[in-house]
Amino acid sequence: MTMQHVFPTYQRFPFAITDGQGVHLTDNHGKTYLDFTAGIGVCNFGYHQPQIQAAVTQQLTHIWHTSNLYENELQDAVAGLLANGEERLVYFANSGTEANEAALKLARKYTGKTGILAFQHSFHGRTYGAMSMTGNPHIQAGYAPLVPGITFATYNDDAALDKITPELAAVILEVVQGEGGVFAGRTAWLQAVNAKCQATGVLLIIDEVQTGIGRTGYRMAYEGYGLDPDIYTVAKGLANGLPVGAMVGRRQLATAFGPGSHGSTFAGNAVAMAAAKRVLTQLTPALLTTVRAHAELVWQALATQVEPIPVVKQITGKGLMIGIHLDEQIPVNQVITRLQVEGLLTLSAGDNTLRLLPPIVMQPADLLAGIALIAKVLTTLTTEVTTNE
Repeated sequence: MTMQHVFPTYQRFPFAITDGQGVHLTDNHGKTYLDFTAGIGVCNFGYHQPQIQAAVTQQLTHIWHTSNLYENELQDAVAGLLANGEERLVYFANSGTEANEAALKLARKYTGKTGILAFQHSFHGRTYGAMSMTGNPHIQAGYAPLVPGITFATYNDDAALDKITPELAAVILEVVQGEGGVFAGRTAWLQAVNAKCQATGVLLIIDEVQTGIGRTGYRMAYEGYGLDPDIYTVAKGLANGLPVGAMVGRRQLATAFGPGSHGSTFAGNAVAMAAAKRVLTQLTPALLTTVRAHAELVWQALATQVEPIPVVKQITGKGLMIGIHLDEQIPVNQVITRLQVEGLLTLSAGDNTLRLLPPIVMQPADLLAGIALIAKVLTTLTTEVTTNE
């Protein structure tokens, strides 16, 4: 099958995913795969998860959509779960891009300043504001002029601290840069950025679109670094596959986001909210402790089975967000297609990186089986490269 009626904005593999159960997916040829993609960090609880499916099914028998002109108890319940006992308010969107766009608007409106500091190799989305904060020329190519007032610094570099001055409205960052190559921030550096923002009256925005909802073994990844952002954004895993995003900010920021200041027709729709509520109620401290324990087993296996393979340059990431950086002799897409033949679905990221985002509920046997398949394929490709030299 070749798709005929949509714009070719995606480089697609030549099969379709038609079903999923637990942490496995099935394609249109009947082949079953172990899933190390989670729909790019979306289906953190896997597929056909009974509690989420039941919540959505029940909501479908009631209202699907209502205008945001009316009170909405379900939205408020999900917002309360996201606030997690802190003095924070939530704006709902339909995606991570929209959440980051809202964060940009709120930061400028609240502070009355326009300057935004972002980081090289970051990814914050593809709408004009979010794209303008994305430190990747390839994403921005052909779309000039971009939103003005946005500058970039080097991630994990102490020199970036000098660029945080009172003239800025906000600093935006990911604590683990996903699309850029799965590079985790140094704890001391992230804390120094946080402190400098507080000292200069600059808002700190943390993009948790890919890192949030348990991906790193914490509810939000910033919690594992001891950070205190003014705003954070979340999306991908929030409703386990239904489109939703959220911007979560300090309560005092509400003075700049009153009636008519921002909005979205579909944001916070009832079906997505039903799924999000069930996701958040299952994201318990006990589950997060289990995710961290399972991730530790995975990193031990990576260190012993994958890191010593000659074509592996380094392994980066945090929790169940992993980047295996490969020698340029082995294009990452070649590895991905070989793994598909072996029955494992994986992703790519910048820096010729094999990116792993398994569902956070995946058990050790499946996690370790996937790592063993990766080691097998990389060892085979290493042998082939050596033989051809």
